[in-house]
Amino acid sequence: MLTSRPIFFLLLLSTLVLGSCSGYQKLLKSSDVNAKYEAAIKYYESGDYFKSGTLLEELIPVLKGRPEAEKAQFYFANTNYKQRNYTLAAYYFKSFYDTYPNSQYTEEATLLHAKSLFRDSPNYELDQTNTYSAIESIQEFVTRYPESKYKQEADNMTQELQKKLENKAFQSAELYYNVRYYQSAVVALTSFQQQYPASSYNEQAAFLKLSAQYNLAKESVEEKQRERYLEAVAFYQAFIDTYPQSRNLKAAENMYDQSRDQLAKMKEAKSTAANQ
Repeated sequence: MLTSRPIFFLLLLSTLVLGSCSGYQKLLKSSDVNAKYEAAIKYYESGDYFKSGTLLEELIPVLKGRPEAEKAQFYFANTNYKQRNYTLAAYYFKSFYDTYPNSQYTEEATLLHAKSLFRDSPNYELDQTNTYSAIESIQEFVTRYPESKYKQEADNMTQELQKKLENKAFQSAELYYNVRYYQSAVVALTSFQQQYPASSYNEQAAFLKLSAQYNLAKESVEEKQRERYLEAVAFYQAFIDTYPQSRNLKAAENMYDQSRDQLAKMKEAKSTAANQ
């Protein structure tokens, strides 16, 4: 008798689940718009975003012109966000605030459009087109709602995305150095320093730029060496002025000394040739 109790409860639970599922299936087949709408809102409020979204997607075309349409569209966009369908969520939130610019949900929809793009932004190693779109969307939100209660959240997202772009820019510049494209490395590292003057990578960027310039000079044809060694000396001066306690100071000094030696040799050779 006791062992039959668990079986009874399992059967009861199965009956309730099947009843719930069959009720949902009936709603899908139903033509009762009001019943579907009420169920969709209940599913949404209970956190069942899949069922709510499925019903709302069917309802939106038939709710046009009715007061429920506004809420249905906002909730539908949010069911996609809650299910991490961020590309779709971004599309539907934008569609919502374009359609209902004065809605009570418009500010939140504008933020969630930006958050959807933020969530869809890839790792810094990958193409960052979506990251730029997300930053643009966040800036649009802050411009439109400068006093929003969500402003700090928007600012935090922007900072995180900017950090990702910073990482991408430094890694790309460093890659030129690692594959020995020294001239491209100097250009990319200089651009990085200008674009991210407060970056934590700037000391490393300055050292790599000096090293890239020094190696470029060493590998250059004779007529270009003097100019490039002089540039390496200038990079060294800038490096030690900014980072006098750098752990790379000894290596930087060695490149500086080697550059000065090469310049002295070139000057001596030129003087000898002039006196012959």
